[in-house]
Amino acid sequence: MSRLVLKSPADLAIMHEANLILGRVFDELRERIRPGMTTADLDALAERRILEADGRPAFKGYPHRGGGPDFPGSVCTSVNDEVVHGIPSRKVVLREGDIVSVDVGILYHGFYGDMAETFAVGQVGEDVRRLLDVTREALRKGVEQVQVGHRVSDIGYAVQTWVESHGFAVVREFVGHGIGLELHEDPQVPNFGQPGRRERLVPGMVLAIEPMVNAGSAEVVLDADGWTARTRDGGLSAHFECCVAVTESGPRVLGAPGAA
Repeated sequence: MSRLVLKSPADLAIMHEANLILGRVFDELRERIRPGMTTADLDALAERRILEADGRPAFKGYPHRGGGPDFPGSVCTSVNDEVVHGIPSRKVVLREGDIVSVDVGILYHGFYGDMAETFAVGQVGEDVRRLLDVTREALRKGVEQVQVGHRVSDIGYAVQTWVESHGFAVVREFVGHGIGLELHEDPQVPNFGQPGRRERLVPGMVLAIEPMVNAGSAEVVLDADGWTARTRDGGLSAHFECCVAVTESGPRVLGAPGAA
């Protein structure tokens, strides 16, 4: 049984600020990512900006569910066939034509924010651009379902229907989640499933919606580091995420311009 934690207008104002900080981080990453950078460079940039804004990186030291080493980075950097939870490293150099998914969390004045985007490194082919565009639009389709009275599964159904209609696959092993005083709260928000099921959406809920979309098979495998998940078939994977509040007037994307 899910334990839903509803947020007050004051809570949402803080969460909006937290996600505004992440939005500024992503604006800078978008401008600066280029061939020759390492994923450790991306980690250092994001951590610096979060600390300067009076926040704390939410992922650094995050405990491993299986009892392995805590997550060592401030951000997750997943390159090409890596789906999620890639560990930043000075040994991983971005090259022309790569894609890199950057997932960043922040703890700000007691509340969490969470955001992800997949970036093209230099010029990429039309097939790669299409994967990114479809995944970005899948996130938008999911956000559209964040309406009072809808069900959590309506979000996943919208994402899955859109993604599969374009010939791509939705990852099943990892899902979105509630967010607020904890980084991961109820309910879980899968990117697949039948509509009209699971928890009913009510004002004050905040959901981190995050489609993870593979160019080939939906199946993933875990690296020996215990964190990095990658596609089983070596195909590319894209990931976009935002935090959305349920309001009487419709979805409110926290950190988006005009969402205050």
